[in-house]
Formats: sequence, C-alpha cells, structure tokens
Amino acid sequence: MGNYRQIYYQIVFGTKHWEPTISGENCTDLYKYIWGVVQAKKCKLFQINGVEDHIHIFSDLHPTISLSSYVQDIKVASSIWMKANGLFPQFEGWQEGYSAFTYNIRDRDMIINYVRNQKEHHKTESSKDEFRRLLRENGIEFEEKYLF
Repeated sequence: MGNYRQIYYQIVFGTKHWEPTISGENCTDLYKYIWGVVQAKKCKLFQINGVEDHIHIFSDLHPTISLSSYVQDIKVASSIWMKANGLFPQFEGWQEGYSAFTYNIRDRDMIINYVRNQKEHHKTESSKDEFRRLLRENGIEFEEKYLF
C-alpha cells in the first residue's frame, strides 16, 4: 500500500528583523527556487507568494518528513541561494521561527487565492498586522513582545 495524505499547510516566515529585503523584481526567481526544494522533498506546492519582508508557502507535507525539517530545509537552501546569486544584496537571512497553519480540502482554493493575492492584500494591511490576524484566526495565543 502506498502513502496517501491530505496535509495542507500555509507556512509563513519573514526575513531577519522583518526587513524589506526581497526585491519584487527577483521574487519570481526565489519562488521558482523554493518550488524546486519543495519538489525535492516530495511535497506538492499549491501556491507561493509574498512581499518584501515575508513569504507564504501553501503546500502539502509528505508523510515521511516532519514539518520542522521541511521548513528548515526550505529556509537554509533558499538563504544560501539568495546570498550566493547576488539578486538580493540586502538579504541577511530568514527569521529564526515560522508559523504553520493547517487547512482541509474545502479551504484549499480559498488559501491558494489568499496567497496568490499577497501583494494586493498588503496594500491595505501591514505584514505585522496580517501575522497577528492569522495567529488570532487560528486560535494561537501569543505575546506581542515575542512576535517581532
């Protein structure tokens, strides 16, 4: 019998100190690179997008990999790539933590659209306000002093 799964995550992580170091003109290259990392982990990428200071990845998770190692592998590989290729000269690295929110199949199209429209969405909501909202919507308690 094979491995069957339906484990959907929206993963969000920011740049170090939430600095706006992901230039818009090169973000497509970054997203393509991360897509390759996701495929190498045998996961399915449904949508990736972000703005200058953070990204959202909506993907499933292969049953043989843990969420923490999946995110770590994406962050390490993309950080090395970003620093080596010169497309992101201000990029210092990713923040230490990340957030991951689970969804079911009925939410899939809604989350794909949400992630797809990040640039438009952030014209009216700051990254930090969005992050607080996502935590609240998902019932995650937090202390403001540890967020940023």
